Amino acid sequence: MSEQKALTPIEQKQVEFYGDELTAVLGPDGTVFVPVRPICGLLGVNWDGQRRRILRDPVLSDEVQGVVVTTTPGGRQEMTCLPLDYISGFLFGINANRVKVELKERVILYQRECYRVLAEAFVEGRLMATPSFEALLQTDSPAVQAYKTFSALTKLARNQILLEARLTGRLDEHEQRLDQLESTLGDPSRHVTPDQASQISQAVKAVAMKMSEQSGRNEYGGVYGEMYRKFGITSYKLLPASKFEEAMSWLSEWYQQITDSESPF
Repeated sequence: MSEQKALTPIEQKQVEFYGDELTAVLGPDGTVFVPVRPICGLLGVNWDGQRRRILRDPVLSDEVQGVVVTTTPGGRQEMTCLPLDYISGFLFGINANRVKVELKERVILYQRECYRVLAEAFVEGRLMATPSFEALLQTDSPAVQAYKTFSALTKLARNQILLEARLTGRLDEHEQRLDQLESTLGDPSRHVTPDQASQISQAVKAVAMKMSEQSGRNEYGGVYGEMYRKFGITSYKLLPASKFEEAMSWLSEWYQQITDSESPF
């Protein structure tokens, strides 16, 4: 790899994976690359040893590539990457029985599902160039019609609320009502807010910790997995805002079932 010129990607994305954040980049030829060192850090394995293993492997050593990746902190730097199609080959070379006990289940989870989650985010069209939103609004699909209807209702509601505020002099109160109304009548695919996402994350951690106390295993990934399957999402940050209360109630009931006590959230 040292003799190769580092690639400069045309796009970079972060992907949520059971509470972890993975980086992947799109190369000029359409190949998706995944930096390996951050994954080693998440799995608690020695990077220098894994790098030597990659270079010894007759297949992985031919595929390894230096890519300029933007990190925080650190900025732009060259990182050792493998093509997405070969990341599973690297992961299956890690012996889950030789990592720390508390990380064994996480290693197995990565070996089983990491490629699928990255492939869904980067191969199935979501990393490729997409039409502009304004261009999409020129179509006449049912979704576009619904969006235009909601937009018209939002505009009408805004004008009515501002008129009421002028008449009553209670502008601050009406602005709050306006924000709530726009959240309801706006984009129907709106996700939870950062504050709501944080509440969900804390609730998941509370349930996972109690389960781990009972089972002696790391239950963190399992709780996220159950929530993702129940609500049909790949990240808690992608939960529809309309499902927030349902998700919190579901996690609260789960907590009460395993602790026989009131939930703290």
